[in-house]
Amino acid sequence: MRILAICGSLQANSSNLRLLQQARASAPQGVELELYEGLADLPHFNPELPEPSAVAELRRSVAQADALLIATPEYGHSLPGSLKNAVDWLIGTGELESKLVAITSAVPALERGRLGLAALRTTLGAVSARIAFQEPIARGPDFERRIAEMTAVLVLAATQR
Repeated sequence: MRILAICGSLQANSSNLRLLQQARASAPQGVELELYEGLADLPHFNPELPEPSAVAELRRSVAQADALLIATPEYGHSLPGSLKNAVDWLIGTGELESKLVAITSAVPALERGRLGLAALRTTLGAVSARIAFQEPIARGPDFERRIAEMTAVLVLAATQR
């Protein structure tokens, strides 16, 4: 099974990136969790452009994945523009259509991040994505355990389809 992990933050030291790296480390045997690293390379969405190579790579990576895992910060009660841009590149071409997706956010406290995740879920609704998990994960003593639980939920959902 192949899961494509996308970090909605462009920061090199992002807690959401650390969340995805921990998910990769805790993935069960037989599950390949690949970290997508091309978010910053995507041009602004413009459907009139010939397909840029960075967009072709994103589409190929998403199409080849059995599921997606997106960890993103909340910016201004919504999702980061760079992540929205990536989703916009995928909306009209079918790679995300009915794709299984887990969405989360590494947060300092559980009441944080929910509006950003709700905005991402709404955006993913445009392609009828199947949301397997939609909860922030608080950084703290249970952080690694909660990431492993989330990963297990996503893997279970992917094997049941």
